[in-house]
Amino acid sequence: MKRGGRNESGKQLVSGGGAAAVCLLLLPLVVLAVLKSDFMPQQVIHIAETSIGEAGVEGAIWQPRQQLVAKSKAAHDPVVEAPPSPASGDETSDKVVDANRALKNGKGFLATNVGMDGSLVKSGYNYCVHADADVAAARSKLSCNFSSYRTNMCAMQGDVRLHGKAATVYVVSASDDNRPDNGTITIRPYPRKWETPTMQLVREVTIRWRAPPGPGAPRCTVTYDVPAVVFSTGGYGVNIFHAITDIIMPLYNTAREYDGRVRLVATNYDRKWIAKYRHALSMLSIYPIIDFDADNEVRCFPSVHVGTESHKELGIDSALSGKGYTMLGFRGLLRSAYSLKREWVTPKNRVRPRLVMVLRRNSRALTNEAQVLAAATEVGFEVVAAGPEVVRDLAKFAQTVNSCDVLVGVHGAGLSNMVFLPRNGTVVQIVPWGEMKWPAWTSYGEPVAPMGLRYVEYETTAEETTLKYVYQRNHTVFTDPVSLHKQGFNMLWETFLNGQNVTLDVDRFRGVLQHIYRSVTIT
Repeated sequence: MKRGGRNESGKQLVSGGGAAAVCLLLLPLVVLAVLKSDFMPQQVIHIAETSIGEAGVEGAIWQPRQQLVAKSKAAHDPVVEAPPSPASGDETSDKVVDANRALKNGKGFLATNVGMDGSLVKSGYNYCVHADADVAAARSKLSCNFSSYRTNMCAMQGDVRLHGKAATVYVVSASDDNRPDNGTITIRPYPRKWETPTMQLVREVTIRWRAPPGPGAPRCTVTYDVPAVVFSTGGYGVNIFHAITDIIMPLYNTAREYDGRVRLVATNYDRKWIAKYRHALSMLSIYPIIDFDADNEVRCFPSVHVGTESHKELGIDSALSGKGYTMLGFRGLLRSAYSLKREWVTPKNRVRPRLVMVLRRNSRALTNEAQVLAAATEVGFEVVAAGPEVVRDLAKFAQTVNSCDVLVGVHGAGLSNMVFLPRNGTVVQIVPWGEMKWPAWTSYGEPVAPMGLRYVEYETTAEETTLKYVYQRNHTVFTDPVSLHKQGFNMLWETFLNGQNVTLDVDRFRGVLQHIYRSVTIT
């Protein structure tokens, strides 16, 4: 059997004559283990991770994605069916009773247990622990990186225990790495640490490292043989730009290497958010997400990451990744998650190229959107108008965007849907008045090329902003917008982002669309 890091549920029942022979050979070991323990076990439950459908709404949400992940892995890893898990609607069915202490095999632990029916249960790379006992782990390791501008992260290996209601991660037997025997670190697992108000919305997680098990290190009640990643669905996650930049993409950077065999543990657990982004999340983990805040179990893992790896706005820096991850790879994952059909834009795809225009309502809205849509149609595009009611259904809108060649929108979160465009598609960003070119570029211009897309920028003039109805032309808003930027983000937000709408010069904008149309239709 291959090593278990990618296939942690590989178990088989040994039956028939072979089972009897193995039982005779291993009986002395079983008896010795029982005699050495402090109790006589009443039953043995072998811990096997329950894929996807563990219980409740989350189980139902994740179930359709299991087959997709399994197909993706089938070409790389052999599949070995696991024995049935104990029937229970509660995840605490993962509790186990120790029959034989796990034996080290140099790669992980190889446990041989006596099943409830008397047969032998063999598990690869698995911890087998009594519900009231401690993990049989070697010296644990803890390493943290606080040097990143965007995020703080800690990685732990060995005997790592998560107690959600206490918002605490315990690293046991970590006294060999030149730290005090007992110490603490706190992390808010959200990658926007330079924004203090945002980080205050994120629940703080305490990491405690201790000498070998003693008072204060709670005993395991649920034990896993797969790693865990602790993250937050708080912050500004309701906004699709932040959902992708701050949560999904960092999770991809952190958890993708486990090919779905990883438990995602969420602070600030938001059921609606998880349901909305379930397609992408279920490509990163085949298990339901654990609600850390409400969880009173002590969950024990062989390794845990607290915090996620983030590089930049709506982007991945391959040099920082160290794993060769790219935006093209991330977009490939999204294409699989949402079953998107088109990978490339080519002139042969259709007679009329298709353009989707993301329409805003409360700020930076197009006051003459009907004329702008008509102009795009006159140029030759098949036009899709996408207001908030259309964008709300993310899975459906992802399909819509993927069917288009061009995405147009005023600077704002809706442009983040460019991740669903086929390669060689075009993103058109309408930059509002107020020297907003640099903020617009860093958020939605710079990320375009690494996605395999093309970028066009339309910068509005003072004649195209509704601010002209609010301020005189000799006001700082028009004469020196940068001075308002220097007064802080709140001023910039209230004046140029939240304080204006846009009335496009239709003739001028039509010229831009004509240029894009030619570039899309010419081979």
